[in-house]
Amino acid sequence: MTKKIGDVILDVKNISLRFGGVKALTDISFNVREHEVRAIIGPNGAGKSSMLNCINGVYTPQEGSITFRGQTFDHMNSRQVAEMGIARTFQNLALFKGMSVIDNIMSGRNLKIKSNLLMQALRIGPAQREEEEHRQKVEHIIDFLEIQAFRKTAVGQLPYGLQKRVDLGRALAMEPQVLLLDEPMAGMNLEEKQDMCRFILDVNDEFGTTVVLIEHDMGVVMDISDRVVVLDYGKKIGDGTPDEVRNNEEVISAYLGTSH
Repeated sequence: MTKKIGDVILDVKNISLRFGGVKALTDISFNVREHEVRAIIGPNGAGKSSMLNCINGVYTPQEGSITFRGQTFDHMNSRQVAEMGIARTFQNLALFKGMSVIDNIMSGRNLKIKSNLLMQALRIGPAQREEEEHRQKVEHIIDFLEIQAFRKTAVGQLPYGLQKRVDLGRALAMEPQVLLLDEPMAGMNLEEKQDMCRFILDVNDEFGTTVVLIEHDMGVVMDISDRVVVLDYGKKIGDGTPDEVRNNEEVISAYLGTSH
């Protein structure tokens, strides 16, 4: 069955980002369509993580705008972005290592919790019912990611590949419309990569979540992406289907180190 790609959900226009005299991104434009897997690739230092940081409000670009579901903004903080429905995982795991798997994933529900802190602490009335509803959703994510056996284990005791899965679970707990994944397979062995690929495709398919990912493994990118945008030294040098990008001479040169 052919996947149905929707209209543009995220539109990045003419983004430029500088740190002092250093240009991290120069006039970058691309869009993301609803329900697609959109990859951002490029050699080290190309500006990929900086691009994600602009999208989720960590960095404010000096020029350009980002439009999400028809709402255009040139400055947005990370909390506002999360409330709008964009979740993010990070290259370096930012999990609570001493807390259990279930509590780490529950922390992703914070924006959804309506009860005040006192009601949560006393677990009275609506607060208790609300917590039970949130826990049900978290248990569903734990089942989906096949980590039931580790639900009460402290995250710091888990192998790296499982920690990355918990990180994905915490982002999914936010029920995002767009999921930004920053090198979700970095440091993984082949079996762990295959598992993560499967989960990303299942998230895209079963939850209907739009996925934007940075990934260095070109085999993975070409296998799971619908479209790919290529950055090099902060500039866009390619944009299209995996086949179009694979045959782009400028992209080939950048990856072979012959363009500079």
